Amino acid sequence: MMIKDQPYWLQKLATLRIDRARGNPAPHKPLLLLVILEMVEKGEITSRELFLSPDLAFRFSVFWSVVARRRKQPPEVRLPFHHLESSGIWQPLTADGKPSPDKKMTAMIRLDEQFFECLADFNFRDRAQRILIETEPYFQPEERVALYSMLQIRPAASEIRENQELYKASVQAGRDARFRIEVVVVAYKHRCALTGYRMTILAMESIVDAAHIHQFHNSRNNDPRNGMALSKNAHWQFDRGLWSVNDDYRVLVNREKFREEGMARQRLTDFEGRRISLPDDPRYWPEQDSLEWHRRHHGFTN
Repeated sequence: MMIKDQPYWLQKLATLRIDRARGNPAPHKPLLLLVILEMVEKGEITSRELFLSPDLAFRFSVFWSVVARRRKQPPEVRLPFHHLESSGIWQPLTADGKPSPDKKMTAMIRLDEQFFECLADFNFRDRAQRILIETEPYFQPEERVALYSMLQIRPAASEIRENQELYKASVQAGRDARFRIEVVVVAYKHRCALTGYRMTILAMESIVDAAHIHQFHNSRNNDPRNGMALSKNAHWQFDRGLWSVNDDYRVLVNREKFREEGMARQRLTDFEGRRISLPDDPRYWPEQDSLEWHRRHHGFTN
C-alpha cells in the first residue's frame, strides 16, 4: 500500500477540484475542510466516521457567511460532504455504511486512514488550515483575513499591509462568525438559555441566535461570555428589556412593559425566578459585568 505522508495530503489540499463556473470559484470544499480541521482541534472528531449532522451543517453555514457576499445561492453542505471523495480524503457512505452514489444519499463519511492519522498532528493541522486559506483561487483577500480571524490564526504580514481598512473590516467579520459558533454551538449546544428548548435541522439553521448581552454596537465585545443562545422570541424580548438575568442567573421580568396571553408555562412571566440554562463549561457562563449593564440599561432594580 502506498504510504501517503503529510506532504502528500498538503498537496491534495492545495489542488482541490473546485467549480470555477462564471469566474467565481466555489469555496464549498475548502470551507468544509476548515470546519472539520477545527472540530478535530477541539476534540470533537475522534474516529474516522463522521455523520452529516445539524451541528456540522450549522457550522458550515457560519463559515459560509464569510463568502456570502459573492455567493448568492444558499450554502449546501451536502455538496462538499459527498464530492470531496474525488480528492481521496474520505469516502461518502449511506446510512447503512455502503458507498454512496449520490449526495442525497450520503449520510456519513469515512476519512482516509492515513489522512486521519495526519490530523492528530497539530503542526499538520496548522499548515493545512493556512494552505486552505491562502491557496489561489479558493478565497478572496478579505475572505482570507476573515477566516484567519475566525480561526484565531495570525495572518501573513502581507495580508495586513495590502489594505489596512479592508483588514480591519474583515477581521471583524471573522470575529462575528467566531462569536456565533462559540455561543450557539460550543457553549449552549443550540439550546435556548431562557426556555431550555433545542432544535436543529440539516438545512443549516438553528432555532437560537447568538445574542449579545451588552449590545455590541456599544461594547464592541464579542467574548462569548457576553452572549447567550436565545430563541427568536426570547432574543427579541431580551433586546427590548422585557426580561433580564440577576447575579444568580435567575430570570427577572419587567411586567410593566408588556401584556401577554398564551398557554401556561409558555408565557414570559412563567419563567420569572427560574435559573437560565447555563453552558456545561462554567468558562462560558454570562459575565456579571454584562448582565449588570443589561439590567441597568433596561431599568431593572433587583
